[in-house]
Amino acid sequence: MADSDTMILVDSDDNEVGYEAKERCHIWPAKLHRAFSIFIMNGKGEMLVHRRALGKKTWPGFWTNACCSHPRKGEATDAAAARRLKEELGFVCPLKHLFTFEYSARYDDKWGENEVDHVFLGHYDGPVRPDADEIAEWKFVPIKELREDVAARPGLYTPWFKIALERVLENAEK
Repeated sequence: MADSDTMILVDSDDNEVGYEAKERCHIWPAKLHRAFSIFIMNGKGEMLVHRRALGKKTWPGFWTNACCSHPRKGEATDAAAARRLKEELGFVCPLKHLFTFEYSARYDDKWGENEVDHVFLGHYDGPVRPDADEIAEWKFVPIKELREDVAARPGLYTPWFKIALERVLENAEK
């Protein structure tokens, strides 16, 4: 099992308790593992959201935050966040850790999530070069419009995005 396919299992306090293959961590009931979610704002106060690629096993085609993934075995979470931002969206920017939360969500009869999710915020105004294996489409959305759409059509958005969004926006406004 390559380190890139090895998830870090954690307890509710985010202490490492073991390792498991990525796919096996997401089979329901999903094993609690470490993750991160990156939110990106631009200079106009808009948020970068993307629609997950249709080939994803969990929440394909759903709208979500700029980037979300998992640190590799032996990799610091902040370093993993910076790495995946570059790999998935083709850019780098400073990221600030905002908060951490735990959630569990079932996608279907087979797949789900159970994560201690570290949330980061960055600001970026340059070109975006998404990885088509990860991202079907992307856009910067005005916050008012995003809030209205999430409220009107929550079924189009990933569970972790909906949980973290308002808390991210509270921190972004500070």
